[in-house]
Amino acid sequence: MTTTIVSTADDVRPARQSAIGQQLRADLRGFVRNKQAMFFTVALPVLFLVIFASVFQHQNVAVPGGRIDEPVYYVPGIIAYGLIAVAFGNVVVSVVRYREAGIYKRRRATPISPSTIIAGRVLVAVLSVVLMVAVLFAVGWAAIAAHITARTVPVLVVNLALGTIVFCCLGFAAASLIKSTDAAQPVVLALVLPICFISGVFIPILELPHWLIDISKVFPVHALADGLLAAYNPHTRGGGFNWADLAVLCAWGVAGLVIAVRSFSWFPRGG
Repeated sequence: MTTTIVSTADDVRPARQSAIGQQLRADLRGFVRNKQAMFFTVALPVLFLVIFASVFQHQNVAVPGGRIDEPVYYVPGIIAYGLIAVAFGNVVVSVVRYREAGIYKRRRATPISPSTIIAGRVLVAVLSVVLMVAVLFAVGWAAIAAHITARTVPVLVVNLALGTIVFCCLGFAAASLIKSTDAAQPVVLALVLPICFISGVFIPILELPHWLIDISKVFPVHALADGLLAAYNPHTRGGGFNWADLAVLCAWGVAGLVIAVRSFSWFPRGG
C-alpha cells in the first residue's frame, strides 16, 4: 500500500515561522556581541543629540509654519540619522561581511531560503530601531523638552515603520553591489553623510539654498526627516502627513526591494 503525504499551507507556515525565529535569534546574538554595532546604534546618535543640543541650546530655527528651539529641531533629525544608520548601514555591513566570509554559502546547503535570511536581518533592524528611538525619545523628552502631540503620533509611527522597511530594502540592494568587506563601511558613510547634510538632518532645512533643497527632495532621507520633523513641529497642521514624502519613500523602497531580490547572492563576490 502506498501512502501519499500532502503538504498544505498550514503545514508549511509553522515551519517557515520557526526558521525565521531561529534566524532572528542567530542574527540577534551576532548583533549583541558586536560592541561596535551597539555603539553606532545607540550611543553615537545620543552623543550627536547631546552635542547639537548643547551647542545650539539658546537658539531657535525656522521650520514650516514658524520657529522652534533648535535643540528640539535636532531630535527628529538625529532619530532619522539613527534609523538610517541601523536599517541601512548595519544591514549593508553585516550582509557583506556574512557573504564574503562564506557564512551564507554554508547556509546555502541547508533548507534556508533567501527570504528567511532577509526576514531575520530585517527583524533585527526593527528591534534595533525600536531601542534607538526609545532612547532618543526619552532623552529628547527629559533633557530638551521635545514633545509631540497626540494628533502627530500617527505620522511619527508611520514614518518610523515605513522608513525602517525602506532603508532595510536599500541596505540589501546596496550590499549586493559591494564586493569587499573593507569597502562596506566607507561606502555607507559616503552615501549617507552627504545626503543627510543636504536633507536637513544636521543643518536646518530652511537654512539651505533652495536648489540644494530641491535636489534633496529626490532622496528618501529628506522624506523621512521631513516626516519626523512634522511630528515634533508644534506648528504642524492636522495630522502632519505629507503624501509626496511618503510616495518618495515607497518608490525607493520598491526599487531597493527589486534590486535586492534580483541581486541577492549566497557566494562571496570578492576577487
